[in-house]
Amino acid sequence: MVSMGNQQQCRIITATAALFLAVCGILLLVVPTEDLKEPPEFMYGIVLDAGSSHTSMFIYKWPADKQNGTGVVSQHSECHAKGGGISSYAGNKGGAASSLEECMGKAMLEIPKSRHKLTPVYLGATAGMRLLHISKPKESDEVLKEVADKLKTYPFSFKGATILSGQEEGAYGWVTVNYLLENYIKYGFVGHWLSPGRDTVGALDFGGASTQITFETKQTVENKDNLMKLRLYGRDYQIYTQSFLCYGRDQVLFRLLALLMKTQGSDRSIVHPCYPAGYSDSVKLSSVFDTPCNERQTHYKPEDVLQIKGTGNYDQCLGNVSRLFSFKNCSYSRCSFDGVFQPNITGNFMAFSAFFYTHSFLQEATSMSITSQEHFEDAIHVVCNMSFQQMTTKFPGQESRLKDYCTVSAFVQVLLFNGYGFDFHSFPHISFLKKAGGTSVGWSLGYMLSLSNLLPAEDVLLRKSLRSGAWSALIVLFCFLLIVALYFLLRAIRKKDTGNVI
Repeated sequence: MVSMGNQQQCRIITATAALFLAVCGILLLVVPTEDLKEPPEFMYGIVLDAGSSHTSMFIYKWPADKQNGTGVVSQHSECHAKGGGISSYAGNKGGAASSLEECMGKAMLEIPKSRHKLTPVYLGATAGMRLLHISKPKESDEVLKEVADKLKTYPFSFKGATILSGQEEGAYGWVTVNYLLENYIKYGFVGHWLSPGRDTVGALDFGGASTQITFETKQTVENKDNLMKLRLYGRDYQIYTQSFLCYGRDQVLFRLLALLMKTQGSDRSIVHPCYPAGYSDSVKLSSVFDTPCNERQTHYKPEDVLQIKGTGNYDQCLGNVSRLFSFKNCSYSRCSFDGVFQPNITGNFMAFSAFFYTHSFLQEATSMSITSQEHFEDAIHVVCNMSFQQMTTKFPGQESRLKDYCTVSAFVQVLLFNGYGFDFHSFPHISFLKKAGGTSVGWSLGYMLSLSNLLPAEDVLLRKSLRSGAWSALIVLFCFLLIVALYFLLRAIRKKDTGNVI
């Protein structure tokens, strides 16, 4: 009797355990699960902006699971190399490569070692190298090869060192501006990226050797060289872009000196209406004519010295600066200047680089809030008529730069109003900015955004997980089965004890 009781207990316990395991197994198979995303690592990218006057390095990062074909890129850090732009090292072997060492060393420390081999490095050279390539193509190629060989020595993924076209520089600047203003995508309150569907903003860039204008247009672009089509975050954009080589800040200063020498018929001494009264200077002719932007005189001697005396006359300055432009010939329905097609400007614009610094100086020098075309022109008039003593009193320690603000300001006035076609209605729609959202405004971020399309997105790490409702149901069922098993076990033990007593 006792033996039969033990056998019955074993059968009950075995059946209960088997039932419990079977139910759990079936539930794990049929209960719906969902994929939980593990946070992906960041991807990094390095862009070296090799400008005409200096080189800047920007480190960008974005989540490896990129959005709609374009990485969600943010600026991680930046570094400004000491010395001039890489074009200034032409003929100086090793100089261009050495100028990059400090910033690249910083990149080695700031990017995680596990990401070094996956981090692309791009060097984009702009107008300074474009000019060098025109005047000295062999030296231009040597400089590019030198910096490329240097960048290959670092444990990153070197992608190339190239000279950007003016149109590319303008287009990438436009991409940067609109990205920072969240006109493509915006991080929504629901925790994911949204397409706000906003109108884009035009970009006005003013560098050392060139200036660019870029904006989205629905009008027909009559010169296809000015047309670029981009696709970002699932949307297509048609933009007009034009770069004017030799219309950058530094080249304008050289071109004006050459013009004054020609009109005054002297290569020894000139009066400069854009330099402040009371200022005098001397420069070697090599610094004026060692650029393809100026036609060299037949009797030009590099070591000859030009004496310059400032007179500070706004009207004469503006008149001479205007002669740097040509508004006569146009083979299209409409031109900006120098026979270049441009559709009518529309919408808002962001002006950066030397545009920002010029506007900022005008406001500080005149204590004016420049919000209209009239204010802008009045401020330039005041600055151009200031003596050098007045300037140095107001801006001590900046003597070397003060002489050029009148020239540059007058140039910006002619460029914006006579060239691009801004007026008292459209000028207030220009925002003069250096940074947006803590990020430097320029072409390099747009370059990185576009190139991130070429980088493979990492697979998002997934793990299977039961939904919260399924977990609750399993816990309840587990407790029920545990109670049932304990009930039968206690009942069997009780029967065993009763049998032993008998």
